[in-house]
Amino acid sequence: MENYTYNSDTLQLEGLNVSEDFTYPLFLFLLFSYLFIIVANLSIAVLVFIDKNLHQPMYLLFFNLSVNDVLGNSILPRLLVNMLLPPSERLISYYECVVQAFTVHVCSTCSHTVLMIMAFDRYVAICNPLRYAIIMTNKMLIKLTVAAWGVAIVLVGILLGLTIRLNRCRTMIRNPYCNNASLFKLSCENVFINNIYGLTFTVVLFTSSIGTMVLTYTKITAVCLTSKNKNSKALKTCSTHLAVYLIMLLSGLTIIILHRFPQYSDYRKFASILFHIIPSSLNPIIYGMQSKEIRRFLSKPKKILPSL
Repeated sequence: MENYTYNSDTLQLEGLNVSEDFTYPLFLFLLFSYLFIIVANLSIAVLVFIDKNLHQPMYLLFFNLSVNDVLGNSILPRLLVNMLLPPSERLISYYECVVQAFTVHVCSTCSHTVLMIMAFDRYVAICNPLRYAIIMTNKMLIKLTVAAWGVAIVLVGILLGLTIRLNRCRTMIRNPYCNNASLFKLSCENVFINNIYGLTFTVVLFTSSIGTMVLTYTKITAVCLTSKNKNSKALKTCSTHLAVYLIMLLSGLTIIILHRFPQYSDYRKFASILFHIIPSSLNPIIYGMQSKEIRRFLSKPKKILPSL
């Protein structure tokens, strides 16, 4: 039955609709996935931070990607707890829900912006190698990093600002976690502006992201085809980056497509969780295993303190 308590500070999360037989297997899958994401991404981030040999643009951008993956999966602990609670006890405050939605959307947007900058970095390294050190300076890297996070924070801030202004007449979040769409659906007011801005935001983000990838990789491919010396290393590096991007893009597009089919809402909920888990799990594996510098660091014999 629909709850019409106006502007309630306490909301209820619908969570995942799974049978009792699958609750604990799914719980364990999500738990171990979360632990792997945290350990793997933090390990890569710490490794890049402490090893001066990895203080290069590509690895510092990967550091940003690892931090983004950790923050983006901060939704999982509450989701895991809610799986063990009855539906009536899956409660969350409105303000906590807004913070969670802000974190989710900022991290999702940063996944695109950081990968766009990584594509630019690869383009300069392969197509303009002699000017790489001049273009990709520490100052430029800081500017690009601030831009990647700053653009995401501003755009998402506007997105949620338009939602916060609405009065609420419902309390049920029809999603496993809070996001902008589930928040403005709590309102009984006209959400036309929210839909227009959300659609524009999504179109601009995906168009910019896909356009950047197509443009940079078209030029990189042209250079590789005309220079045999660059083929092997360039294609290996670029294939790694492209694989990460395609995984992230396909995961996001799956959710957008399933939104158009309400009868598949349960599949959409599960896909929205996999959107965070799959890319974040594969990123450290793909980049870590493909990186010669990271493999070299991990294979170094560790010094053992002599016993006294």
